[in-house]
Formats: sequence, structure tokens, C-alpha cells
Amino acid sequence: MSELWNKLISTKNEIESFINGKAIRTTTNSYLAGKYPTLLSDDHWHSSDIRRGHVTTLDARETKGLWMMHVCIFPVPTNDAPIYGFDVVAGKNKMTGAFHDFSPTLDPKHPLLEQYKERVTDFVPVKSRTLPDWAQAIFSDKMIAASNVNTLEEADTILDLAVSNLRYYINEVPKYTGPADAYKVVAAQNFYCDNQRKNPHTPRVMQSLGMHEEDVTTFCQDLLFPKINI
Repeated sequence: MSELWNKLISTKNEIESFINGKAIRTTTNSYLAGKYPTLLSDDHWHSSDIRRGHVTTLDARETKGLWMMHVCIFPVPTNDAPIYGFDVVAGKNKMTGAFHDFSPTLDPKHPLLEQYKERVTDFVPVKSRTLPDWAQAIFSDKMIAASNVNTLEEADTILDLAVSNLRYYINEVPKYTGPADAYKVVAAQNFYCDNQRKNPHTPRVMQSLGMHEEDVTTFCQDLLFPKINI
């Protein structure tokens, strides 16, 4: 077991433990996780302020030398807070990619987004990824998009930011539930999901780890980024 993988699994457990104390766990592993029990873990939460909290991991350390985690939290439709996101892909000794953001919905100057920008302003990845058009359409201008993270020091900084920002986000998001236009929030969240679905990297990696193409499509469309019917 590598030190990096240990840190990542510890971070996953910390994230899930914190969310468990703030929201109701609605699903313990999806039906696809049952189909790929050694590869996929997929869990969901909700509360009066969180429409959908989602933590999923792909653990292919033994077969492919790769570990992935996706964390995403959507506010309820009457809350115009940004969307929390954190994704990491890691080999034994480095993160090949790490991405973290508070992504705006209705208000590009929402107080939570402004605080997020302050909280990450001092961190500059050693190597940044250039974002494609679909990503630039939905992420904030302070999104962390790190590539080839090959030191534990930089990995620790990213993980600490993601966890501390998650705690801040979940504790603060209830303040904004109530007055937002639900129709507009839903449209904004669906726009986010539409663009996330354009990411070609996620399905490609999932197939390379052993998932069937039709299951990958189902997972990306229905479980990672499901839309709300307006």
C-alpha cells in the first residue's frame, strides 16, 4: 500500500464520516456497485438543504494501479449556493489529476463562492491543467485543476483544502435555503450536469478499469450527473 493511497482512503473516510453527521445516507452502494463489488463504491445523502450528496470511488489498485474518487454536492432547488465538487485520480505515487471547485449556479458572486476563492487563493498547482470548453462553461475562475501531483506535500495541500472547504460548505449552505427561484436553480444545476456529461475522460477511464460500456454510460448519465425534470 502506498502512502498516497493511504492518505486518499483516509480522506474518503473523513469526508463520508462528516457528511453522515450532517445528512441522511439514502443509498449504500448503487446497483452498479453490486455488479462491480471490488471496483465501485457509490453512496448518496440528502438533507433539508442538500438535494444530493454523492461520494463514489473506483478502486483498481490491484488490477490497474489506479484509484479514483468523485465528490459532488448539490443544494436543494430553493438554494442558489454553488455546487461543491472534488475529483481525484491517483496512481501509487502521484495524483494524475485533482480537481476542486465551488461551481456557480445563479449568482457568480455568491457569498459561498467568494469565500471559496479566498480560501484557495494562496494555492497554485505546480502543474495546472488547461480546461476544455465544457469545463470553462461551468467552473469558477478559481477552480483547482492540478496535474501530475507527485509530491506528498502538494497532495496534502489539495486534500486539506478539499476537506476543509467541504466542512465549510456544508455548515454554511443552510443559510441560503428558501428564497431562490427553484425553476432557475434547477435549470442551472441541469446545465452543470449537461456539461459534466461532455467530459470524455471519465467514461474512458471507467471502461479501461473493467466496466462494460453500457454500464459506464448508465453510471455517468444516471448516477454521476442525473438531471432534474423541470
